[in-house]
Amino acid sequence: MQTILVARHAESECSARGIVNGEPNSRCPLTERGEKQARALGRSLVGRQIDLFATSEFPRARRTAEIALAGREPPWLELAELNDIRVGAFEQGPLEQYTSWAHTHGPEDRSPGGGESRSESAARFARGFRIVLARAEPVILVVTHGLAVSFLREASAGEGFHAHHVPVPYARPFEFGAEEFARALDRLEAWLLDPHWSE
Repeated sequence: MQTILVARHAESECSARGIVNGEPNSRCPLTERGEKQARALGRSLVGRQIDLFATSEFPRARRTAEIALAGREPPWLELAELNDIRVGAFEQGPLEQYTSWAHTHGPEDRSPGGGESRSESAARFARGFRIVLARAEPVILVVTHGLAVSFLREASAGEGFHAHHVPVPYARPFEFGAEEFARALDRLEAWLLDPHWSE
């Protein structure tokens, strides 16, 4: 890999309604606005070489990539490691309830009802991104979820990790070179040895 473009999926019905969804088998298609966002992502990639696209198992991630890459046929890699965080008892409930809980708990606290902690999800994201980094294709598009992109952006900035993540825009690609991407993963994996939120 020489270049990676990482994007959050386009707007889904769940996100438009403020519903949290961390299970890939739940029905949560893109909204009409989301499909427009995915087409806009495609326009931003016109003239860009894309040798592989990778997504999570969530249909909204794959659909975003498929719309963006319409007319192209790069190979597809599905990575469960890049799935959204499992939120346990908060599943299909108001997103605000989950974020209120998350913002007052540490990175190793699991959400009630069998959810993941954010450090567990970050470790999983890191494994997925390492798989992408090891690929031979020169230019790779990854469409995943807001939390995965947030962890990657914070790792790249090198200024610590925060309980309150800066919102990630829909279907906007963030570009990384291979060395920059590897350094970001090194920082994320180092944080996972002693996960704590920065002030």
